[in-house]
Amino acid sequence: MLLSYLKIAWKVLLRRKFFTFISLFGISFTLMVMLVLVAAIDHFNGSHKPEKHMDRMLFVNLLCQRFKDGGYSNTPASAHFVDTYVRSMKTPETVAMASLGSNATAFAGNKTLTLSVRHTDHNFWRVMDFDFLEGRTYSAAEIDQKARVCVISRRTARSFFGTEKGAAGRTLEIGPHRYRVTGVVPDVPAIRLYTSADVWLPYTLNASSIEDKRYDGQYFVILLAPSTAAVPAVRQEFEQMMRRVPLPDPARYDKLYAHADPALASVVRQFTGNQESDDDGMALFLTGCSVLALLFMLLPALNLVNLNVTRIMERAGEIGVRKAFGASRSVLVGQFLTENLVLTALGGLLGLALAAGVLQLLNESQFIAHSHFGLSWRAFAMGLGLTVIFGLMSGVYPAWKMARLNPVDALRGSGSGPK
Repeated sequence: MLLSYLKIAWKVLLRRKFFTFISLFGISFTLMVMLVLVAAIDHFNGSHKPEKHMDRMLFVNLLCQRFKDGGYSNTPASAHFVDTYVRSMKTPETVAMASLGSNATAFAGNKTLTLSVRHTDHNFWRVMDFDFLEGRTYSAAEIDQKARVCVISRRTARSFFGTEKGAAGRTLEIGPHRYRVTGVVPDVPAIRLYTSADVWLPYTLNASSIEDKRYDGQYFVILLAPSTAAVPAVRQEFEQMMRRVPLPDPARYDKLYAHADPALASVVRQFTGNQESDDDGMALFLTGCSVLALLFMLLPALNLVNLNVTRIMERAGEIGVRKAFGASRSVLVGQFLTENLVLTALGGLLGLALAAGVLQLLNESQFIAHSHFGLSWRAFAMGLGLTVIFGLMSGVYPAWKMARLNPVDALRGSGSGPK
């Protein structure tokens, strides 16, 4: 019986090519967009090198100081603030910091380069999992001694030396200073906000990082929990620590806020400006995304319902003949739902192929520098499951309407009204 249904479904899809094309386009395009979005989010927020331990990391992006006369000052933290308060925490395995990044001009041969430069402490290299193509990171001793050393990316090594091999130990000039290269690492995708750079330098080479005793500065903080289960404890200790931090200038400020959040939550909080509340806004954000995703998939499902109802009217004669020869309602409903599932499955496979093609184009075009997007099979399974559900839902009403057609009216070709 099922094999007969499948054969009939295939014949029907081939017979009505325009209907088939419209339906497949709606299903496959919806699934393709979802897979591409999931790949982009996973590329930003997933655990990939060098941010391999994202499930154990918390980020402090901003310090918020509230003025007494109204208004806020939202800035990254200073090295003084991190050293004085954050490093005293007991629950994190490691406390690291890195600057947001800035641009510097350099000359390589007859070319002018604009390099993204990031200042870090030694713990940054312990928290992040870089693969060194050669050499090593700068040591804690070199940071303390303010040695002019640096780690560079593969792209930077090729720009200065024409090759990534043998760059370690050589010197390069960035701005007014010369630096000795201690190591070369693979290029980091620009979408990785906390690690991407062309050149990494010791934070002690930034004079303002050492001398500035204010709370506001240039650094975000990374807290690495010893395990995923310990993340809530680290988050709680940070909130408690912040309540003990004295106000930097009680004459100007009446409140100081900062929060340790997971990567995506830290961006959501920064985007929404929700600094005063302990709630990072992720529940509302995820609810909004879920509603939008459901609406996005519901629209083609409703369109499919209309197309299916139209198709029923075109097949009224066929249905009338089958009913006249004794076909039951359940048989007709089963046949029609099978046709819908076959269509949905084909749309899902086509959506997967389209998503793979789009991601391949994005990777080759390097629309986002050094990025490599990959298909998420988990997202595909979830998307296909939702598509099948919506495919069944879109087929239930037309199947019910078809099964209740009056055989006499159907044979007359009117197809009017259920029996």
